[in-house]
Amino acid sequence: MGTPFLKKRSETMASITVTKKKQKQKIKEPQIKITWKEIKRQKVLLIWSAIIVVYGVIFCYLPLGGWLMAFQNYKPKDGLLHSSFVGLAKFQQLISDATFFRVIRNTLAMGVINLVVTFVMAIVFAILLNEVKSQGGKKVVQTISYLPHFLSWIIVTGILHDALSGTGIINELLVNFGILDQPLNFFAYPKYFWPIVAFANVWKETGWNAIIYLSAITAIDPSLYEAANMDGAGRWARIKYVTLPGIKPTIMILLLMNVGNVLNAGFEIQYLLGNGLVQSVSQTIDIYVLKWGISQNDFSIGTAAGIFKSLVSIILIVIANQIAKRNGEERLF
Repeated sequence: MGTPFLKKRSETMASITVTKKKQKQKIKEPQIKITWKEIKRQKVLLIWSAIIVVYGVIFCYLPLGGWLMAFQNYKPKDGLLHSSFVGLAKFQQLISDATFFRVIRNTLAMGVINLVVTFVMAIVFAILLNEVKSQGGKKVVQTISYLPHFLSWIIVTGILHDALSGTGIINELLVNFGILDQPLNFFAYPKYFWPIVAFANVWKETGWNAIIYLSAITAIDPSLYEAANMDGAGRWARIKYVTLPGIKPTIMILLLMNVGNVLNAGFEIQYLLGNGLVQSVSQTIDIYVLKWGISQNDFSIGTAAGIFKSLVSIILIVIANQIAKRNGEERLF
């Protein structure tokens, strides 16, 4: 059933590729000479471009000078220029700290769980929503689904505390259905903390993340779906052979971008839901920086931890990009 459809689809994609190559060969972009007249005509664009560049330099690149603190025994009273230089001593202190390795483990674990769960759920939700025939119902579901994105984590954690407390609705349902004999304090057991964080991220971000996949799905050529229907392809076959290949480039680009954010596992939700009983699994690098870098006035160790986090993120992006490049997939650079 799927063979004629796949053959027709491959022929269609091949013809589109040939047509695009011919168009590129025929159409030559006109060369614009840079003259004072052209500069005057584009002055608004140039002014705004200059403003954006200046903004980026001031607020994105100049603050990187603060990284110098990681190589100093920084004291606020001495400033950056007069604090004593200690080289890599602060990085050695990080490596010798067992707490820092536990923090890295927590950050990586929650980051990977959040990446996999939210990424997959957003794709699944977008595909399922695209299969809804009623345009009105689709708009209502889509609007409701991305509203949680605009809620503050303070509100979300408050809802979780109320729902998962000893007298909350979750415990009441579990006890009434005989699953539990007595209410359970979910926030007192470390094994429940990571699933709770993952669930909160899925509930809050799935609808918002699905928007870009819905946009990619609408860009798929409708004739491919028509050809699939004519060949007798069912709904699952259309999803497998048309929808998923159509949004594959979008999936790859977003996956590469999200890989770099694995260490951005979060701060607010872990800080607000964490307590002394689950401290061993709730602390992330950001909380570590707050606790040791700011609360203890050791700005150098906090900066060193931040640099470590940035370098690991860059390395992850480069590795993921090279893997995508070798496999012939879409890549960032």
